[in-house]
Amino acid sequence: MILLALVFFGLVFGSFVNALVWRMHEGRDWVKERSECPHCHHELAAKDLVPVLSYLMLRGKCRYCHKPIPDTPLAELAVAALFVASYVWWPWPLHGGGLFQFVLWLIFLVGFVALAVYDLRWFLLPNKVVFPLAALAAVQTLALPLLFHGAWRDVGGAALGVAVIAGLFWVFFQLSDGKWIGGGDVKLGVVLGLLAGGPLQSALLLFVASACGCVAALPMVLAGKANRKAHIPFGPFLLLALVVVKLFGAGIIQWYTHALTV
Repeated sequence: MILLALVFFGLVFGSFVNALVWRMHEGRDWVKERSECPHCHHELAAKDLVPVLSYLMLRGKCRYCHKPIPDTPLAELAVAALFVASYVWWPWPLHGGGLFQFVLWLIFLVGFVALAVYDLRWFLLPNKVVFPLAALAAVQTLALPLLFHGAWRDVGGAALGVAVIAGLFWVFFQLSDGKWIGGGDVKLGVVLGLLAGGPLQSALLLFVASACGCVAALPMVLAGKANRKAHIPFGPFLLLALVVVKLFGAGIIQWYTHALTV
């Protein structure tokens, strides 16, 4: 039942991500306004907004003007899959501080998918999403020792994590005048560092993100569709790497340190 509930809420919040991203880009009110077709601006009915199913039944076209729907179910499916994967591989007990982190983590995942979609479409990580996530990450970091008897040294570890990622990105941004890495990535580095939890985890995150970016870019380079000057958004790879580190980072670091001592 828990998995079905996570799938359901993942699809619902994934649909919300599609609406949020489009309305933010268009400067629309994402709270009060009703969903509409971006082509004919016809207000969408409830039957047009069922996650995944409506898209499939309409064959990816607006019911009213029959033009292609720009939003695909990928965001909806991604959020649902991340919700389920996080529950299955959550590395802490689901009570007390572990449950508190898990609930907040689901909120973070919705924001991460919104950032990834926005960055892939428009090469930008909007402050309207990054800043609330950074504030929430800071609240979580401080709440664990204050409310759930966590160790205060973990707060120091999170601060070092921020220094590793955001600090490194800030140096790259300054040295390249924003050509190597964008200002949005620097701000996102604060969120990543706080949630990674420490310098080792942050270093692992950067390695995983770089490896994923190289793997994704290699086919385009080999096909002649990209070169060294091509603009490839790094945000989605950083966010994917954070998910990997959050769920599997402790095991990866333990395996690596054990391998060094053998």
